[in-house]
Amino acid sequence: MTHLRRTVTFAPMALLLLGVAASLVNLDAFLAAVTGANTWILRYFGTLFNWGSFGFVLTIVWVWFSPLGKVRIGGEAAVPILSRWNWFTITLCTTIAIGILFWATAEPLYHFHEPPAISGIEPASDGARRFAMSSLFMHWTITPYAIYTVPSLAFALAYYNLGLGYSLSAPLSLTFGKHRSGKGSGDYPSCDIPSGAWSSSVVDAVALFALVAGMSASLGVGILSISSGLASTFGVTAGAGLLALVAAAIVGAFMVSSVSGLMRGIRILSDWNVRFFLLLCAVLFVVGPTTKMLSFGAQGVVDFASEFLPRSLGQGALGDAAWSRDWTTFYWANWLAWAPITALFLGRIARGYTVRQFITFNLVLPSSFAIVWMSIFGASAIEYDQAGMSLYSVLQETGPESVIYALFEALPLPGVWSAAFVLLSFVCFVTAADSNTEAISGLCQREDAHMSLSEEETRPITLRLKIVWASLIGVTAWIMVSFSGVDGVRMLSNLGGLPALFIVMLMNVALIIMGTKKFADVKNAVGRS
Repeated sequence: MTHLRRTVTFAPMALLLLGVAASLVNLDAFLAAVTGANTWILRYFGTLFNWGSFGFVLTIVWVWFSPLGKVRIGGEAAVPILSRWNWFTITLCTTIAIGILFWATAEPLYHFHEPPAISGIEPASDGARRFAMSSLFMHWTITPYAIYTVPSLAFALAYYNLGLGYSLSAPLSLTFGKHRSGKGSGDYPSCDIPSGAWSSSVVDAVALFALVAGMSASLGVGILSISSGLASTFGVTAGAGLLALVAAAIVGAFMVSSVSGLMRGIRILSDWNVRFFLLLCAVLFVVGPTTKMLSFGAQGVVDFASEFLPRSLGQGALGDAAWSRDWTTFYWANWLAWAPITALFLGRIARGYTVRQFITFNLVLPSSFAIVWMSIFGASAIEYDQAGMSLYSVLQETGPESVIYALFEALPLPGVWSAAFVLLSFVCFVTAADSNTEAISGLCQREDAHMSLSEEETRPITLRLKIVWASLIGVTAWIMVSFSGVDGVRMLSNLGGLPALFIVMLMNVALIIMGTKKFADVKNAVGRS
C-alpha cells in the first residue's frame, strides 16, 4: 500500500513557489538575500566542503580495496536490471545534466583570463592555460563523482542488501547503532527514523527542495543555451516567447519519457544521448585543433594529478581562498545539493552488480569521459580564443551560453554544428530530468513494502507525481529566465548544499560501517527484487 508523504511533497513545492514569487516582487532584494546566504555558507563552511568532499574520495578508494568491493548489490543471486551499456549511459546522463555542455567552453575562458590573484599566474599566458585545463578536470571529474557515488552506494546496499526503506533516512539509520532481526542473514540496524516520521520527512524535504531548485536552474540554463542556438541559426530574437516554447518542448519531452518508464524512456534517451556525445567528440577532434587538444589535455591531466591534494584541501600556491569559494567550493555545494536525491535513483538501478562495478560505472568511467570531453572542448575554446576569435569577449558581452556557438563559427558547416548542438542539449536535459523525476516521485511516496521498478512506475500516483513535478520545474525555470534571471534559483538550490553536505557525510559513515563491522550482514543478505 502506498501513501503520499505530504510534508516531503508540499513543503519543497511551497518553498520553490515562494522563492519565485519573491524574485518577481523584488528581484534585487531576493538576489541580495540568497547571495548573502550563499556567501556566508561558503565563507564559514568552505573548509568543511573541501575536506568533506576529499574525504568522500578517500572512502571510495578504501571501499574499492576492502572486502566490501566484492559484495553484489541485492545479494549473490541478484539479476541486473540493466545491461552494462545502459547502466553507463543512464548514469552518465543523470549526473552531467546539461552542465558539461554549457560550461566546457565557457569555464576555461574564465580561468584563462582571470586566474586567482594569489597564484601569480599572468592572464592569457601558458601558465593560465595550464591552470584552466587542470581546473576543468578538478571541477568535473573525480571529486564530483565521488560526491555522487558515496550516497548512491550507501543507499543501494541499505535498500537492496539490508532491506531498509526508500528514503534518505534508511542509510542514515545505520549510524545509530540499534539493531533488530531482519530479512537476509543476521541482524541489521533498524530504520530509527521511520519513513513517516517528521525527522525523516525534514531530511527528505530539504534534499528534495535543493534538487528541484537545482533542476529548475539547470533547465533555465538549458533554455538559454537552446534558445541562443535557435536564435543564431534562424536569425530570431531569444525573447520570452521563444523561451516559453523551448521550455514547453523540453518539459513535454521529459514528461512523456518519464511516464513511459525506465526501460523505455530513460534507457532509449540515454542510449542515443551518449551516442551523440561520442559523435560530437569524434567530429570536433578530427576537424578542430587536434594537436592542441592532445597536448593541452595531457598536460592538464598531469597538472591536475600533481595539484589534486593541495587543491582539494584549499592549500598550496593556488589556494586563493576567495577564488576557491567562488569556484571550487561553490561547485562542491552545487554537486552536493543534487547528490542525495540523485543517489536514490542511481542506487535503485544498480541491482545485480558488485560494489567495485558500481564504483567503476559511477566514478571511473564518467570521470574518464569528462576528461576526454573537457580536453576536446576546453582546449578548442582556449586555442580559438588565442587565435583571434575573441571568445572571451563573446563571454563577457552575451553570456556563457553563446560561447559554444561562436566556437562553431571556426569550423566547417557551422549551421550544422549549431543545430546538432541544440538537439544534443535538448536530449541531454530531457534524459537527466527524466531520471531525477523518477527519484522525486519515489521519495514523495511511503511504501509498506519494497516494490520493483516496473511495479512502481505503473502506479497512478507515481504517474501523477511525475507530471506535477515536471510541470512545476518547467514553469519555474521559464519564469526565472524570462523575468528574473536564472542566478537566483541557482543560488537558491546551492543553499541546499550545506544540509546535503551533512547528509552525505552521514551516508559516508554508514558506508564505512557496512565495510567494517556490518560487512557480514551486507555480504550475506538475500537481496530485494
